[in-house]
Amino acid sequence: MGSGGRLYCAFISACLVVLGMLLMLQVFVGFRAPGPRWVTKDGVTFTIISIDNSRDGAQPGGGARGNQPERSGSTRGFETRGAVFLESEAGVLRDYMPQFYQDENENFTQKQSDRSQIDLQPWAGGQPSFTAEVQRFIEYISTTQVHCARELTAGEPQEEKVLAGSWTVCLEGWFLNREVGPCVAYSFSLDQKDAGFVSRMASLAGCEVHQFDPGARPVPGRDERGVKRHQTWLDWREPKHGSRRNTPKKLGLIMESLGHHKVEFVQADLESAEWKVLENLVLDGTLGRIQQLVVTVHLHWAGFEVGGSEAGVVRFWYSLLKELQGAGYRLLHSATGPGHTILRHRLAGVSSTYTLSWVNTRWNY
Repeated sequence: MGSGGRLYCAFISACLVVLGMLLMLQVFVGFRAPGPRWVTKDGVTFTIISIDNSRDGAQPGGGARGNQPERSGSTRGFETRGAVFLESEAGVLRDYMPQFYQDENENFTQKQSDRSQIDLQPWAGGQPSFTAEVQRFIEYISTTQVHCARELTAGEPQEEKVLAGSWTVCLEGWFLNREVGPCVAYSFSLDQKDAGFVSRMASLAGCEVHQFDPGARPVPGRDERGVKRHQTWLDWREPKHGSRRNTPKKLGLIMESLGHHKVEFVQADLESAEWKVLENLVLDGTLGRIQQLVVTVHLHWAGFEVGGSEAGVVRFWYSLLKELQGAGYRLLHSATGPGHTILRHRLAGVSSTYTLSWVNTRWNY
């Protein structure tokens, strides 16, 4: 055989070896590679290998990756005892994660049907700025969003309604359906500071009133106004096992213990615990069971279990109140209180406390 014949035979042998190796590789991949297997019309079986782009890919169920918390060291943000604020690469809205509820499970995975965090609004000025956040927040809580033709206020109609601690509720007929029985009102305040609200809701609104003050002397039954006093206080955390009767509880648990599925009026001056309580009402759905909400917010410090930079704290406050608006609540009345300090900064034209009266426009009996 000539040299040309030997080269031809060597070439054919090499091709056969390569073809055999490719067939063995295909069989190996077919057994080991993940993904669905497909069979062609010719009976050839092959496997689709899916490459997950973890940076830009979407999560199962249609949720974007931007809606999932990241815990890598490259994520920019700031962590506090009660909360973690996470920022996206562009410095825009990411996630507010209530760390308090996740200590027992660092590998927590959010379920689409069970919210565990509120949605942070974008920065007021496109980037962190305490001044911009304060301006947006104060403008928001000072601008009413709904009108009521028949209001019940903290004082007589002719009195000025911007006094410290003033409040307003709406008594229009389309809100209060007398056919289902008397309205129900809850009031949470220390040292009987809610005496005016309790008295007027009982005598003028004709509600079944429950007054909550952990420091008040318990009175069996109801007082002469028909008001029932409780030593229970409002909290955002689950009560510990074996707790006493007057242990702080979530609003949903308090309503359940009193046999109330819905409550027309809730008034709360929680001495800086209002932010975490409001967050809990949003996340567990209790917010939809309240018709009108009167809350005193305290701005001289961040509040219990709320932390981060000053701009981040104000942004969280604003985002939380926007959650109320997203749930159908509209601001009926805003009243300024004493002081002119926000997060230890003395500022002109603002107050350290505001009493905000909200109406749930999606309410139905």
